[in-house]
Amino acid sequence: MSVYQAPLRDMQLLVEQALHKSGLANCSGLEEFDSDLVSAVLEEAGKFASGELAPLNTVGDAEGCRFENGRVTTPPGWKDAYRQFCEAGWMGLALPAEYGGQSLPKFIAQPVNEMWLSANLAFVMFHALAQGGSEILLHFGTDEQKQRYLEPIITGRWTVAMALTEPGAGSDLGALTTKAIPGRDGSYLIKGQKIYITYGDHDMAENIVHLVLARTPDAPAGSRGISLFAVPKFRIGNDGRPGESNDLVCTGIEHKTGLHGSPTCSISYGDNDNCYGELIGHENRGLEAMFVLMNEARLSCGMQGVGLGEAGFQRAQAYALERIQGTDAVNGGGRTAIAHHPDVARMLLSIRSEVMGLRGLGYLIAALIDKAEHTDHADERKTLQARIALLTPVFKAYATEKANLMAGTTIQVFGGMGFVEETGVAQLMRDARITTIYEGTTGIQARDLVFRKIKADGGEALLHLLAEIDQDTEQFHADNPFGPHLRQNASAVRQAVEIINSAANHSLALNAGGVPFLEALGKLCCAWQLACTANTAIKREHENPQYYRNLRALADYYFAFTVPHIAAHLTTFRHADRGVAEYRFEP
Repeated sequence: MSVYQAPLRDMQLLVEQALHKSGLANCSGLEEFDSDLVSAVLEEAGKFASGELAPLNTVGDAEGCRFENGRVTTPPGWKDAYRQFCEAGWMGLALPAEYGGQSLPKFIAQPVNEMWLSANLAFVMFHALAQGGSEILLHFGTDEQKQRYLEPIITGRWTVAMALTEPGAGSDLGALTTKAIPGRDGSYLIKGQKIYITYGDHDMAENIVHLVLARTPDAPAGSRGISLFAVPKFRIGNDGRPGESNDLVCTGIEHKTGLHGSPTCSISYGDNDNCYGELIGHENRGLEAMFVLMNEARLSCGMQGVGLGEAGFQRAQAYALERIQGTDAVNGGGRTAIAHHPDVARMLLSIRSEVMGLRGLGYLIAALIDKAEHTDHADERKTLQARIALLTPVFKAYATEKANLMAGTTIQVFGGMGFVEETGVAQLMRDARITTIYEGTTGIQARDLVFRKIKADGGEALLHLLAEIDQDTEQFHADNPFGPHLRQNASAVRQAVEIINSAANHSLALNAGGVPFLEALGKLCCAWQLACTANTAIKREHENPQYYRNLRALADYYFAFTVPHIAAHLTTFRHADRGVAEYRFEP
């Protein structure tokens, strides 16, 4: 069975594409982060991913986590890998050097993150939480809180857990009931139960900082009355080190379909009325702060889709090249590897083209975040932030939906061997299944896209994106055939924006049609990325003919097999109330 190897050539090409498309290549202050540095970081990360993390992936799946006497034990090898991960500085790659990080831009961190996710998704679930939790503290924490928490988190001595969901309050955070009672010294006593907490308890770090959403006694109802609190597993002494237990206990871990190596915990806070927490930011503004972490997690989810797709493709291609069965029906001859059967080739290309399109989109979003942080122009920053906000739900939802399909296609390439555990590819399907659910389901992302990111600004951010796609096609090489198809589909999406703007918020078609619309936009964005990659391939074909011809073939495949579905999704979007309005569900 093939072992994951980071696709460095693809990654470096798409990093370069993202730098160009975001305008970051010409941004002052980033001159030191040149192609040589990018190459060196990616090569080292690739070695760690394939040499240390990938071999533990099946171990984590087979062994899983154990819960005994209120304690969680991670799979064999996890603790040592975590120590190496932190000592190498990977935890704080894109976090400030002032607090122990590496201060690298996100456009470099994004492909590195993809490697971790491909090699061992269950292991690195803590990483996006540390990144997002640190950014919350950087934006909303006091100077004292930054000094207390950031260095231990960024260096990996402590980890971060996100405590949102309750037994009676899932995606509806306004219904949560966990309490925060203010004390005389400015601290709060936390009391309540939370579930589905990734790495809420484990044995790898010396402390765990829970970021807990809770209500103060006089808080208004609904989401307007939610505050955010830092609640360490062990209270922090005056010397900054963990001390006595903070009256929070893990009451169990979930027995899950996949991601067995990542503990998903239920936590009880304040059973003895002695759970200390400190307010992050202002009372009743907790969601504002928590969305920093949630958006980081959503972008990480999108990269999970890319990572799982890449892992599936590498395994499927290796198997299809070594599996000899049947004869070559097109070229004639004797028995052949199944990779040469047109239908198997179709399946392999369906995975690889989707991965390349999504990878380009994910790297672009990372570069846009860097550009927004480095620009000196307020108007440009506002425009960039609107673009990032628009693309985040599209990337999260579309990439994870495709991850599930790509995992299924990987199994299909293996045939019956894919349905048995010995080959390891069934794990991809089990691990991928949750990605469309956590950090906001596909339906929630679609609603966010339609109502908060399009309707709220009259479609301005999306129309700017569509205009940029049109402008890019005007710069295509004469041998690039994809421009007219992009413009045609961008025009169709533009017409859908008019429907969104004219419809009422309570429109059944608008609410039921959000997912088909998101699917259409996701496909358009991937087609855009692949067409731009093909344009580069046309110009550089002489450098490596086979590689760049393959990239052109990927775009050709995607425009033939996937782009036509955009029109179908938009047709569904326009008629999304049909059947939904008439059907009555009965017990």
